[in-house]
Amino acid sequence: MIHLVIRCVEIVAVIGTVASWCYFWLCMWGALTFLRNRGSGSPGQMPPVSILKPCKGIDPGIYESFRSHCLQDYPEYEIIFGVSDPDDPVIASVKDLQSEFPRINIRLVVCPQILGTNIKVSNLVQMLPQARYECLIVNDSDIRVAPDYLQRVVPALADQQTGMVTCLYRAIAEDSLGSILEALGVSTDFSAGVLAAGMLEEIRFGLGSTLAFRRSDLRKIGGFETIVDYLADDYELGKRIADLGQKVVLSDSVVETHLPAYDFAGYFSHQLRWSRAIRDSRKGGFLGLIFTFGLMWSVLGAIVSAGASWAGGMLAITLFLRYSQAWIVGVSILEDSQVPAQLWLLPLRDLMAFLVWIASFAGNTITWRGARFELKDGKLIRLPE
Repeated sequence: MIHLVIRCVEIVAVIGTVASWCYFWLCMWGALTFLRNRGSGSPGQMPPVSILKPCKGIDPGIYESFRSHCLQDYPEYEIIFGVSDPDDPVIASVKDLQSEFPRINIRLVVCPQILGTNIKVSNLVQMLPQARYECLIVNDSDIRVAPDYLQRVVPALADQQTGMVTCLYRAIAEDSLGSILEALGVSTDFSAGVLAAGMLEEIRFGLGSTLAFRRSDLRKIGGFETIVDYLADDYELGKRIADLGQKVVLSDSVVETHLPAYDFAGYFSHQLRWSRAIRDSRKGGFLGLIFTFGLMWSVLGAIVSAGASWAGGMLAITLFLRYSQAWIVGVSILEDSQVPAQLWLLPLRDLMAFLVWIASFAGNTITWRGARFELKDGKLIRLPE
């Protein structure tokens, strides 16, 4: 009986390992396709654009992130910041920005109404009337961009079949293990998954690093109000625009975010929130992640086979493919200079990813910006303090 159980586990481990090989190849194929298409288009039309940045509190390096949006090589744009608290400390950074860049139309909107459980989207509802232009960009407050960012993102909206443009991003870690593990995951796993999704089907989601779209399409889906209670607002916005029959396009511009110095508990809590958001948004795709944990499957095979040569060979192939995928996506696509020095932590990061995936099924509560919520079908229900 024990022999039969071991044999069954070996078979499952082999299936999981081979499936992960296919996934790693798909990620690399997506990365190479992205590289081949990078820079292939011309800037084209550059319509004026309104950048909406909902904020809360001070993120690491936030002033430099704000400042990067004021250094754009682009003819006409405005930046609208929104806060729900009139005493939010981020307001001082916005005022400093207005003083440094008086020629750029930078405005601050205080959003007193709480229109739903997602305060970010609640702010966007109240910020939108202040935007003057048809083309809109929403990105997270901690996003830092290159001077040609708008040139590479906005012109794609000239194609009427394109409803949204979004961007990959790299994460800059602070000097803590939790921060480093999260940055490594963004560069070698999360972005790889986005590229793989683009090879399997059309992308039908947006990333909070950049959501560029037309005001007219936002109106067609009912405005920001329709997603004001959803945790994964970026995913929902992209999905609803795609449901109009519009394409969601991945720009060749890669932006940057600066992470806090997470301790290990903070890292796990943030990953769990992220994982449960994906679980509720893309249930089928989330279950399919079981076939991406190649190192876990191949190590399991080596253990239950008592170090058989075939299992050792499969582990070696898995390591080669996983590290190749990590290098191609993290270094070649995202140009993340941290990745080479962090790669030795990849097995630990992948183990943590598997544990987070398992833990995501064990409940529906998350912690976000110091408040606790219950997730139900992607929507946030605030829990008592």
